[in-house]
Amino acid sequence: MKVTQEKLPDSQVGLQIEIPAEMSKQTYEQVLQQLMRTANIPGFRKGKVPRQIFLQRVGSAQVKAAALEELVQKAVDAAIEQESIEAIGNYQLKTAFENLIQDFIPGEPLTIEASVDVPPRVTLKAYTGLTTQAEDVEYDTAIVDETLERYQLNLATLVPVEDRPVQMDDVAVIDFVGKTQDEDGNLEAFEGGSAEDFQLDIKPGGFIEGFVEGIVGMTLGETKEVSVTFPDTYAQESLAGKPAIFTITVKEIKEKELPDLDDDFAQEVSEFETLEALRASLEERFRKEAESQKKDNQREAILSVLVEQLDAEIPETLVRREMNYLVSQTAIQLSQQGLDVNKLLTPDIIENMRERARPEAIARLQRTLALGEVAKQESITVADEDIQARMDEMLSEVSDPNAIDLDRLREVVQEDLLQDKVLTWLAEHNTIEWVPEGSLSDDEDEGDEDDVSAGDAIVDVEAAVNEVSDEVSNDESEATEA
Repeated sequence: MKVTQEKLPDSQVGLQIEIPAEMSKQTYEQVLQQLMRTANIPGFRKGKVPRQIFLQRVGSAQVKAAALEELVQKAVDAAIEQESIEAIGNYQLKTAFENLIQDFIPGEPLTIEASVDVPPRVTLKAYTGLTTQAEDVEYDTAIVDETLERYQLNLATLVPVEDRPVQMDDVAVIDFVGKTQDEDGNLEAFEGGSAEDFQLDIKPGGFIEGFVEGIVGMTLGETKEVSVTFPDTYAQESLAGKPAIFTITVKEIKEKELPDLDDDFAQEVSEFETLEALRASLEERFRKEAESQKKDNQREAILSVLVEQLDAEIPETLVRREMNYLVSQTAIQLSQQGLDVNKLLTPDIIENMRERARPEAIARLQRTLALGEVAKQESITVADEDIQARMDEMLSEVSDPNAIDLDRLREVVQEDLLQDKVLTWLAEHNTIEWVPEGSLSDDEDEGDEDDVSAGDAIVDVEAAVNEVSDEVSNDESEATEA
């Protein structure tokens, strides 16, 4: 079989395939015989229909189309094997199928044109001697005290107060009615904007800006009107950017009585017997978190500068495969949160999720390809026993190991371990300039909105689910966060 190759953009190979006459005739006869064996033609037993009658009843064009589908698949598969092409995904037929049906004469040669995706052609302009910046992360001793204070707040006792007005850090029980202006300028209560015996933490940032602040200073039994404006980004579009007036009545005032920071407290909030042991555990935990974040920042910086050196055309097959993986991971997470994904994830929502995941899918592939090229150039590999050990460790934490796709798990584990080794190697052969924590974040926020960091896909995909599912459940009333 004569095959002519052509290198195409986006890591594709074009194929012009001249199908021999014998292959054309053989495939047509095989398909025809199979159709005749299974056809139900009135007046004839199955498999006993004469050839000419079968062709008259079914139609020769339909038989040719069925044979042609089989022939094209066979020809492409044979061409890929003959030319030793490392194809990924299915082929794309470049010749119009309708034209092929017209040109197809069983027993005569046929020429078709198709294309197949192949692994990306990867080039790294450089991967050593690079310089980049990463945010330093230092352990802050204050975080231990802040954590203990939060534990105290969780165990706080609410003590009724009658002899003073509402203060910050109190808890108030209130009735409130919210109203906005209608088209005629009249004040009108809106759905979800009213509540009775509502318990509210009096702290900055609660509810709409100005709501909590308006309650501070009110006395027990007092009723007061508080004017606020809903944010432009408010979730309920009918209220976004609108001014509103809330009539608020304070029914109870309670202050928080915190437990003492002692050994009894430590035993109640943790498995430790003493406050000293609890503090030591928190210090170790936050030190490790700071070290881990610093390492993550270093690797993120290396990956970013490495991808800038990458030249690779990524085929759509790989992009779609990665998009599907990200969507499936999100579906698993949503299922674990108790959502019925079979009802929630309609075909339209899934496609929306895929498209939202596209930037992250491409970013993940770019990083994988860049790291893979470094591993290839430097002969960095991962031992099979290390892969198996990590898999065994992960499977031991799963309730039903039989439900796990072991091939996919091995692929993911191998990628993770290889990435770890390559990143360690890159950290040793490139320069990282440490800058104060937070100094790069602002620059990144002002950068290109299309830039994608690892992990953004889940956020985007969940946003797609929420966005579309909100449309599905418009008939369900929502409590309005005043």
